[in-house]
Amino acid sequence: MEQKSSNPDRADLEKVRRHVRILVDLGRTMGETTDLNRFLDQVVMQVARAVEIDHVKVLRYRRKTSDFLVAAGVGWKEGVVRSATLSADLRSAPGRSFQTAEPVTIKNFNEQDEFILSDFLQQHGIISLANIPVLMDGAAWGVLEVDSTTPRDFTQDTIEFLAAAGAFISAFVQRQSNEPSEASRLAAAAVEAQNRDVMLREMQHRVKNNFQIILSSISIQKRRFSAGDVQRALDHVASRIHAISLAHDQLAPRQGGQVVKLADYVRALCLSIKQQVDRIEIDVESDELELTIDRAVPLGLILNEVAINSIKHAFGQDGGRINVKLAAGVGYGEGRLTVADNGRGIQDPKPGGSGLKLIASLARQIGGTVNQETSERGTSTSVTFPVIT
Repeated sequence: MEQKSSNPDRADLEKVRRHVRILVDLGRTMGETTDLNRFLDQVVMQVARAVEIDHVKVLRYRRKTSDFLVAAGVGWKEGVVRSATLSADLRSAPGRSFQTAEPVTIKNFNEQDEFILSDFLQQHGIISLANIPVLMDGAAWGVLEVDSTTPRDFTQDTIEFLAAAGAFISAFVQRQSNEPSEASRLAAAAVEAQNRDVMLREMQHRVKNNFQIILSSISIQKRRFSAGDVQRALDHVASRIHAISLAHDQLAPRQGGQVVKLADYVRALCLSIKQQVDRIEIDVESDELELTIDRAVPLGLILNEVAINSIKHAFGQDGGRINVKLAAGVGYGEGRLTVADNGRGIQDPKPGGSGLKLIASLARQIGGTVNQETSERGTSTSVTFPVIT
């Protein structure tokens, strides 16, 4: 569970943990795509989350013109990314970092005369920055840069995190250089695209059959026991399996894999839950988001777990209402799922309860954090997670 503390040591520890979670997410992203631009777009978004900064860019060195191209970025004016170019000479901070293969940080441009503040940075109000070279075989490929509009003293932890992110970029680029040519990949992709939809539908059909067999087995096992804890436990297991099954129903083909349309998934899951109970209304508000199946399933299981907990514990005989909201554009490239009820609140909450442990564990699988608030007016549980497709 996410908790805030005024203790500096605790704050440093939380920062390191956040860095580790985000590096894990970058590793997953690296294995899920072969598109360099897509990967770099995710890198800058994740770096912005980790460093808690509004401006990040990846600069790719161009040998023919001896300059940098803004290959990816977040926080910049429209038309900058994959279009704007910057100087790579030694008087520019990224140029120095590139040519020396060493990090370069500037706490305040107004308090130094070693580097030139470019027109590009002036237009965006940048006065503080850190550059990390992206190295390949000991030589620089480009630069990862974070920029601040206020004076900032970048810590060693931040520099080391940026170096790790730069290493991911290097590994991705190096892997690409060892793969077949772009023309070969496009030809293979065209052939694959012709069969992708048919293969997906066939897979969905088989998976659905497998889930039906499992659910049927649970139903048979229930008959062996009288009403009580065992039957309730089997019902809970069945609801989780059904939530996973619904995610597979919502799979949509996309080059490089399959994604789940989260808005459709959330609505289908909430409708399924509502159909199983009386006097409970479930309202859904959802932005359009997509996640890979391995990231969508934990999110669906969290929704299923929280909603069922509300149904079981929050309401009396008169029933109640559950509001489900899925929001995009939260923080630095994040989404947030919030499930709130208008019930009686959690009575005698247990911080180490098995339900909360499961929800927190599922959130960690997708690099997310959980926050729960409860009162006599109801309980709200939210999970904030990186949007990685």
